[in-house]
Amino acid sequence: MSERGNGPVVAETREELAAARASVRGTLALVPTMGALHEGHRALIRRARESADAVAVSVFVNPLQFGPGEDFDRYPRTLAADLGMCADEGADLVFAPSREVMYPAEPQVTLRAGPMGERVEGVTRPGHFDGMLTVVLKLLNLVRPDVAVFGQKDAQQLAMIRRMVADLNVPVEIAGVPTVREPDGLALSSRNRYLSAEERGTALALSRALRAGEAAAGDGPDAVREAARAVLDEAAAAEPPLALDYLALVDPATFVEVMGPHDGPAVLAVAGRVGTTHLIDNVPLRLDGPKER
Repeated sequence: MSERGNGPVVAETREELAAARASVRGTLALVPTMGALHEGHRALIRRARESADAVAVSVFVNPLQFGPGEDFDRYPRTLAADLGMCADEGADLVFAPSREVMYPAEPQVTLRAGPMGERVEGVTRPGHFDGMLTVVLKLLNLVRPDVAVFGQKDAQQLAMIRRMVADLNVPVEIAGVPTVREPDGLALSSRNRYLSAEERGTALALSRALRAGEAAAGDGPDAVREAARAVLDEAAAAEPPLALDYLALVDPATFVEVMGPHDGPAVLAVAGRVGTTHLIDNVPLRLDGPKER
């Protein structure tokens, strides 16, 4: 266990984490991450600071949530810079375990995400949410936070974690933080660094499609989809092109597709690939029911 000057205590093993956790006085908020921290993570840490007396950040690239052919090996690992950001934001503890610490043996008992894990992003990435929920539950058990903070950019992930906590009676509060965007509208992601300048230009179609769909929310679900689809169709013909994985308008709690007249909250979610980079984005919106004519 080490400490960087006035920075956070850094725990790399379960024993070091247990010792650091025992020294926390008051409530503790956890920000689980896969590292390569950016301004969106700063927002999570700041929300955590508002939610508890002390803040822990975990940095672990979880192999269980990467499928065959995905970017596990090249996923950016920038621990030194991550520790600097955690220090800047006043985090008290960073848990940065190795794969061997998190998974001393090949796990034979894991979580199954259930029907929600097979929808939307789960169709594109089978098994992804099983691995995500398994590592989140392990982190919650190891760190024992009072609050855990997640970004709303991964809206389906957040909904599934809330469902897991409710279904398994995990004693933790789950807090969501709105998506942080670049000035041009691109949602912040650790994967954005993979994009060339030309690919980034194409990727902006994701946020433009969401804005177009949001503007049509007063006209019902079909209008939302049509407005967003028009933007994405243009991007599919661009160079480099956007290969659309999905465009979905869903219930925010279940991620079941909204069909027919609907009055209430919804999430418009989109994902696609630009070059070899998989990007996701979403916007929460409220649909109006049928209008009187």
